[in-house]
Amino acid sequence: MLDLKFVRNNLDVVRESLKNRNSKLDVEEFNELDGRRRELVQEVEVLKAERNTTSADIAKIKREGGNADGIIARMGELAGKIKALDEDLKDIEVAEHDWLVSVPNIPDESVPVGASEDDNPVIRVWGEKPVLDFEPREHWDLAVELGGVDFERAAKLTGARFAVLRKWGARLERALTSLMVDIQTMEHGYIEIIPPYIVNRDSLYGTGQLPKFAEDLFKLENSEYFLIPTAEVPLTNLHRDEILDESELSVAYCAPTPCFRSEAGSYGKDTKGLIRQHQFHKVEMVRFAHPDKSFEELELMTSHAEEILKRLNIHYRVITICTGDIGFGAKKTYDLEVWLPGQDKYREISSCSNCGDFQARRANIKFKPKDSKKAQYVHTLNGSGLAVGRTFVAVVENYQQKDGTILIPDALKPYMGGLEVIKPE
Repeated sequence: MLDLKFVRNNLDVVRESLKNRNSKLDVEEFNELDGRRRELVQEVEVLKAERNTTSADIAKIKREGGNADGIIARMGELAGKIKALDEDLKDIEVAEHDWLVSVPNIPDESVPVGASEDDNPVIRVWGEKPVLDFEPREHWDLAVELGGVDFERAAKLTGARFAVLRKWGARLERALTSLMVDIQTMEHGYIEIIPPYIVNRDSLYGTGQLPKFAEDLFKLENSEYFLIPTAEVPLTNLHRDEILDESELSVAYCAPTPCFRSEAGSYGKDTKGLIRQHQFHKVEMVRFAHPDKSFEELELMTSHAEEILKRLNIHYRVITICTGDIGFGAKKTYDLEVWLPGQDKYREISSCSNCGDFQARRANIKFKPKDSKKAQYVHTLNGSGLAVGRTFVAVVENYQQKDGTILIPDALKPYMGGLEVIKPE
């Protein structure tokens, strides 16, 4: 959430940000609400001043033994008017707050202006596209044929956009998760967390999923609980309504969790395979940073995500997300896109974002500078390190062989119980 005073004093900046984000929010709506709020505050102050004067007059008349009935009646009128205006003021403030929480973060000046994902510039590339002397197959055909994934039984159990992983498929998913967690915790210093997979409204409000993106969530019936769409939600909210010491920063957490998304706006997209599922696993990274160092930490966290792909020796590229494609709460975002030979395209496998104080303001997460009595909002960052299912896809498609087998990357062999080649059953 943006700072209310900042919005009031920088309407042109907010207007330009909304324009660059292709947002339909109208700054004039806020301006009118805020103007009306100021008018009401002034009216209430005038009436309260009159009430105070009238109250003093009543006391004086009574001390002098006079009749104050007329003035007392006026006091009643003032009280009624003040109450009515206070109710109007409360309604205006609620409307103003509702508008404010629907406003996305303001992208950093370094974020390129663009209309859509087509305008996201590539900033670096690692590795080379694999040169194959055969026609590569898509992961959903190859993994099913080799007995590692069963989409039909998943559809029977639940429905579309679910998968059953079995035998080598289940082991590969577990191996990838373990590799990611081991690297992030043992080498990069993240604290491993196993959070609840169910959260309340306050948690989702804090990270920005509510109220704007309610349709993307799975809500538990007859409750105010939701399945997590990402571990970003519980990890960030670990410090909701807390004040950290400056010496604690930065704080870094990672969590391997299932994630649950309704994919409400994805009808017809990626209907085959593991790319877009209602349930998938992800190793999430979250950092709480000093405001002066958050962009430095964004670069660091992005490198931590990249390290997984380097260990797996899989070609990828890093792009900067433009203003028309950047997420609701982000000031700046890098996406890692992995090359999938079977699909002959790059696909997102990680998204790393600096949210500035946007989430911290919503979740009331602060730190106390050592040389100041006043607490300040921390900056929060989040990123995938990595999306496990999409990394599964990348391994299957990049390590497939001409004979229909799949090689196990060297980095995963210690986690695969000696298995080096996935062969037909």
